[in-house]
Amino acid sequence: MSFTLVQQATPRLHRSELAVPGSNPTFMEKSAKSTADVIFLDLEDAVAPDDKEQARKNIVQALNEIDWGTKTMMIRINGLDTHYMYRDVVDIVEACPRLDMILIPKVGVPQDVYAIDVLVTQIEQAKRREKKLGFEVLIETALGMANVEAIAQSSKRLEAMSFGVADYAASLRARSTVIGGVNPDYSVLTDKDEAGARQTHWQDPWLFAQNRMLVACRAYGLRPIDGPFGDFSDPDGYTSAARRCAALGFEGKWAIHPSQIDLANDVFTPSEAEVTKARRILAAMEEAAKAGRGAVSLDGRLIDIASIRMAEALIGKADAMARA
Repeated sequence: MSFTLVQQATPRLHRSELAVPGSNPTFMEKSAKSTADVIFLDLEDAVAPDDKEQARKNIVQALNEIDWGTKTMMIRINGLDTHYMYRDVVDIVEACPRLDMILIPKVGVPQDVYAIDVLVTQIEQAKRREKKLGFEVLIETALGMANVEAIAQSSKRLEAMSFGVADYAASLRARSTVIGGVNPDYSVLTDKDEAGARQTHWQDPWLFAQNRMLVACRAYGLRPIDGPFGDFSDPDGYTSAARRCAALGFEGKWAIHPSQIDLANDVFTPSEAEVTKARRILAAMEEAAKAGRGAVSLDGRLIDIASIRMAEALIGKADAMARA
């Protein structure tokens, strides 16, 4: 390991992140009874300009009166380029001790996070707030992706990053009108076989961006979260997208509809077989250590210190889910 040790963010169960518009109190009441790990009450894209002020009031009331159980509660504020943002932060943070985190949209440079950090710190000090708020940032522009490593180091409050695929696609001027889906034009054509036939293999146009954000998160101790999948009538497409991210190392995925919550929880929950194998790896390495060996084989495969780290990470996640 490097001599530079990075402190890990506050651990939270973050398999599913449910988006709930702040302009709809009924949805907020229903979301409290859901199985989502994290809920963000939205003041930004899901709320029309004329409804922003009322949405703030709805969220204050909901955070203070609804029983949210052990869920992580978050608000998505409006962007720093709007005049709504400062009142989003002041009105809600001052009045809602139940709030856990703030989701900052369209972060482009580290200074964006710094600005919110200053404001939140002053509110916490003035109100003697006992619970220190955490941040999640949305990486959803070309500027944000270009600065993602610097943004990942921008604040000690920062816990997670989400990949906002829709605005990211718009920022790149990508030829896409679907949120989180794929495009048949983004594909490769194989050479002709002996019969002259060729096959088309679709590719994932968001893989590079997801990987870059993922690396920044893991390098600096943050939770990487995949963003929305717009077609909530396509559970297979959602599950496929979630599995790709889970395979890469993401912690969870957004749900923009209640039907997507359990899909995310299922994909990002280690299976019983995975947990069992991880425990067998730790047991085998413990026996090897007693015998003075640094590596050992299990089921015909080499396992070593790196195997221990992977097994411990998986078991840690499983244990956190068992406590939820």
